[in-house]
Amino acid sequence: MPNIKIFSGSSHQDLSQKIADRLGLELGKVVTKKFSNQETCVEIGESVRGEDVYIVQSGCGEINDNLMELLIMINACKIASASRVTAVIPCFPYARQDKKDKSRAPISAKLVANMLSVAGADHIITMDLHASQIQSDLHRRPVECGLRSDSQRTEEGQ
Repeated sequence: MPNIKIFSGSSHQDLSQKIADRLGLELGKVVTKKFSNQETCVEIGESVRGEDVYIVQSGCGEINDNLMELLIMINACKIASASRVTAVIPCFPYARQDKKDKSRAPISAKLVANMLSVAGADHIITMDLHASQIQSDLHRRPVECGLRSDSQRTEEGQ
């Protein structure tokens, strides 16, 4: 498969390696580190110019750090002239905060969707969204959701 590069964030390197192995590709070179003030630094270690880039990063574990790392990786690839950047997010961060349930409450899932868009994600692949309305919040970008949302399961009586 020419013109495809897969990069792994630090949240789930085993999954990224399994995806790359299944596709017969090597994982792209990326270095992530923290500055002394805990800011995240990401360095893409190879050219992505004109390539279709897939970045695998889950929204579990240290959610805020993983999300920021993903956003920086997306932006770094976009700035480096990647043809297309796809975020592969098995567990979408802040997916449970998908509606306004109290006055002055944020819709954090929509904020995350907007941040992914601003960072430069052209496509998002995720799984098992908490509710299907998150997918509409991602309306600016093509989204693929591999599993049904909680609301879809309820509607089907499961």
